[in-house]
Amino acid sequence: MKLMGKLTAGLLLSSALCTSAWADEITMWTMEEQPERMAAQEKIAAAFKAETGHDVKIVPVSEKDISTRATAAFGAGDLPDVLNHTVQHLLPFASAGLLDTGAATDVVNDLGMGTFASGPLNMAKANGEIVSVPTDGWTQLVVYRADLFKDMGLNPPKTFADIEAAMAKLHNPPSMYGFVAPTKIDETYMMQVIEHISLAAGYSPVNADGSVNEDTSKLKTVLEFYKKIADASPEGDLFWKQSRELYLAGKAAMIIWSPSLLDELGGLRDSAPVTINDDPTSKDLAKDTGFVTVFAGGDNAAGAAYADVRYLGITNDANTEVASDFVKFVVSNGYGDWLGMAPEGKFPVRNGATDGSNEYQEMWSGLNVGVDRKEPLANIYPKSVIDDIVAGLSVGDRWGVADGQLETASKMVNARVMSQVIRKFIDGEIDADAAAKMIVDGHKGL
Repeated sequence: MKLMGKLTAGLLLSSALCTSAWADEITMWTMEEQPERMAAQEKIAAAFKAETGHDVKIVPVSEKDISTRATAAFGAGDLPDVLNHTVQHLLPFASAGLLDTGAATDVVNDLGMGTFASGPLNMAKANGEIVSVPTDGWTQLVVYRADLFKDMGLNPPKTFADIEAAMAKLHNPPSMYGFVAPTKIDETYMMQVIEHISLAAGYSPVNADGSVNEDTSKLKTVLEFYKKIADASPEGDLFWKQSRELYLAGKAAMIIWSPSLLDELGGLRDSAPVTINDDPTSKDLAKDTGFVTVFAGGDNAAGAAYADVRYLGITNDANTEVASDFVKFVVSNGYGDWLGMAPEGKFPVRNGATDGSNEYQEMWSGLNVGVDRKEPLANIYPKSVIDDIVAGLSVGDRWGVADGQLETASKMVNARVMSQVIRKFIDGEIDADAAAKMIVDGHKGL
């Protein structure tokens, strides 16, 4: 509902934000629905009201329901003003007409394109515009026992070859597994790891023109590597739970995980204790752990990083001026509270308020993480480690992003064709050629 006209400069209530001279209420739908996160967002809304006079109604919507509810609201002409969503929703929402892409582009330009990490912006580009404003993200990590790698003279796991060499020396079940690879096909985690490995090998299931990629040479590289890490894993249906438990118990040399593991490695969560020794609060494992964001496979020497990013979209039903100002506020004055909802999984996508500034990144590293005990990541990990992890967002990638085919690629991710076929392959039911053909044919049928 675009209720407000242009305002004269004399009516501005804040030099930092372009707001109206009277109070309005806007609504934001948020997937950050946990009670403590809702409280943080209410705090941001209250600070925004104190500065501008405008109310923001925060409405929780489950991530699994955001797409259907947003589509229904769009049909009824009753979208919220601001919509919190994932990278998978970017182009589907934009192409369906839910998002005011011009408004989002204006917000990014006003704040400074150079103040944002390039990776999250590239994911949000379509037809020369930024369709939604990135707020935070994380880069998937190859987590490894740096102490054991050093003792055995192994290279950090930056390539498939490095990982295979490490598995050959460190795999000694049941006391130590070379890897813990996901094999449970109905878990999102398995597709995240598959996509990460595919990106590393330079494979995407979708071509630049949106057609299915029928060149299976790199796909076979992915298949063969996945079988190797699965062979170095325990038997059974494995997902994030087993990989985390085994690593925290000191029984896994390598896993691929999100950075939400960072606080658990530091002994800050009782529900996921460090069990490598008798002290569940020990930081010894954190000190012995290394992280790789960009790794490479096959003939793709450049490698890749896998990133997941969250966005705030300004909708086509919005009070555009106030909604834009609120989004600007979230990634500036309210940024500490926003990232503070879960710093270990919410890396800053804005480094600072001006080009070249790192004030937001430095602020983030000092935010408390943890559940049962809290302290800053900077107390647990060296600055060089934190800097490397955050830097992964600048080069973070996803299938289809480079060619504007994220929407098509997202359908392939959600269909989980690759996870189903790879499970058949690693179980020895089919060979690599048959598996590659099944994946291509399966994607064609979407």
